[in-house]
Amino acid sequence: MAGRIKDIDVYNVSEKTPEKSSPWSSTMIIVRITTDDGFTGYGEAPTTLMTMPVFHSVKEVMRTFIGRNVLDITSNVLEFYKHSFYLSRSMEATSALSAVEIASWDIAGKMSSQPIYNMLGGKVRDQVRAYSNGWYSDCVSPDDFIEKAKGIKKKGYDAIKFDPFGNSFDRIERKSLDHAESVVRGLRDEFDFSMDLLIEFHGRFSFEAARMACQRLEPYGCFFYEEPLHPELEMRLPELRSQLMTPIALGERILNARDFMRHIVEGKVDIIQGDLTNSRGIMESFKIAAIADAWGVPVAYHNAFGPVQTAATLNLDMTINNFLIQESFEESWPDWKRKLLKSGYHIENGKFRLSGKPGLGIEIDQKSLESHMVEGMEPFDLESPPWVVSGTYIGEN
Repeated sequence: MAGRIKDIDVYNVSEKTPEKSSPWSSTMIIVRITTDDGFTGYGEAPTTLMTMPVFHSVKEVMRTFIGRNVLDITSNVLEFYKHSFYLSRSMEATSALSAVEIASWDIAGKMSSQPIYNMLGGKVRDQVRAYSNGWYSDCVSPDDFIEKAKGIKKKGYDAIKFDPFGNSFDRIERKSLDHAESVVRGLRDEFDFSMDLLIEFHGRFSFEAARMACQRLEPYGCFFYEEPLHPELEMRLPELRSQLMTPIALGERILNARDFMRHIVEGKVDIIQGDLTNSRGIMESFKIAAIADAWGVPVAYHNAFGPVQTAATLNLDMTINNFLIQESFEESWPDWKRKLLKSGYHIENGKFRLSGKPGLGIEIDQKSLESHMVEGMEPFDLESPPWVVSGTYIGEN
């Protein structure tokens, strides 16, 4: 008989210093499930200014999952769905659930001696194209961006994502538009089309500001615009899309397949960016990709936290038909994040490869995990929101 869930441990890990490439991920929530027959599996949850709420939400998920068959993943998720009244709108609850669901899949793969992607239909590619993010900390001028991007290019990447909008929020002044354009133009002039440019808006703008910024960058043939509008203004996305040639990508704040379906069918998005760690985990994200595929929409999963999230995401990238490109922060991670894995996936020349080992395909360094355990909230900077790369929320003089 398959193992029953005996324990669920939750780890708040950090070096307690702001992470330059991704301040929103200066802490990480890692979950470990142990079954009564000795199997262990790992999951991860996002922490962006919600470390403690997610940490305690995992304990709520535990009350539903403890004692249940670890292989009854769908049944276990539905049981929590029944009890969690605000799950469809609670980032904290769905993030905690996602971490436990991912850990369950890790065990299921280990029990069957198969990588997760084999359990979802097998791989359709051997490697996964990545774009680099987080590389542009402390970049303000066009020259700053160009010099750092050269280093990423030398490592084999042919796609980079970046936010050129400084400290603009909600509205954008003409000089800020000029500056953003100068950054994008400088990168395009430097690399021509040997480097895809993905523009990160961080969901920061009102409709008119988003329209002006998008249209200003149209001549540069960007790969996509990510979250150009405040998420509450999603009803105006079809109107914005109708004025652009560049695809609009979004999804990291959409929490389930049904909400993704509405965005797709209502013509609000060109590329979906679901996040496995806040959209109920692997199976729901697989369903989201299938819904998108039925509508001819490609998938570029959001992946901005840690190595467990990356491993889980890569297992889906390997098997979905409509994969487009995969976000990667690996080149900019601090050492403590790298040391959480003994082995697993690797990235070379801008391409990910999985190990092919059972489950997530990774081996966690439990000693390193435990040595980085901390208590309390993530670092906080009143002058710079946690969702921007460090040293970039600066206005032009």
